[in-house]
Amino acid sequence: MTVKVAVIYYSATGTVHALAQAVAEGAASAGAGVRLRRVAELAPDSAIAQNPLWRRHVDATTSIDEAVIEDLAWADAFAFGTPTRFGAPAAQLKQFIDQAGGLWREGGLADKPVTAFTSATNRHGGNEATILSLSNVFYHWGALIVPPGFTDPVVYAAGGNPYGASYAGPPTADGPDAAALRAARYQGRRLAEITIRLVEGGLVADNTAGAAMSRTA
Repeated sequence: MTVKVAVIYYSATGTVHALAQAVAEGAASAGAGVRLRRVAELAPDSAIAQNPLWRRHVDATTSIDEAVIEDLAWADAFAFGTPTRFGAPAAQLKQFIDQAGGLWREGGLADKPVTAFTSATNRHGGNEATILSLSNVFYHWGALIVPPGFTDPVVYAAGGNPYGASYAGPPTADGPDAAALRAARYQGRRLAEITIRLVEGGLVADNTAGAAMSRTA
């Protein structure tokens, strides 16, 4: 069975972009149809130009389609990626999420599996807090949070973050290490496999009934 997974992310210098690609690869390896989408950049070009890695990444990823709310409506499951900003998601990803109010009111986000991944410069720079902050959004949606947990040795090898794939290290041209990428691929595959099981069981389906309930509540 083919399920549809939307991998939606923000990345400034490329670290989260690399993790997002790995998550997408993992989901595809389980047979999912995948949309890899970057959210719109909000920073002024003058700020981007001051950081060579940021400038290079922005220029290198212009071919990746920007995320739109229709990507959420299309998907059976979501994976969201963001660098940590003071223990919370980047404004660029939050701005995209804030546009999903209409789809949420229609019930179009309920009962869909979701997972999250992130990166911070420092080991204790807020990776876990950022994923937990995103979870507050998923609770409001009524989505089904799918963490990697401690379900595979690759999670331990990448630092042991059960909330979601993460990488701790300064931005570099080489991006995240191999262990972090393996954990991200595993997370994407796990998300797709669980979504397949839920769809086959009729637990991820048309949310028309939920939309009707939300309008009459």
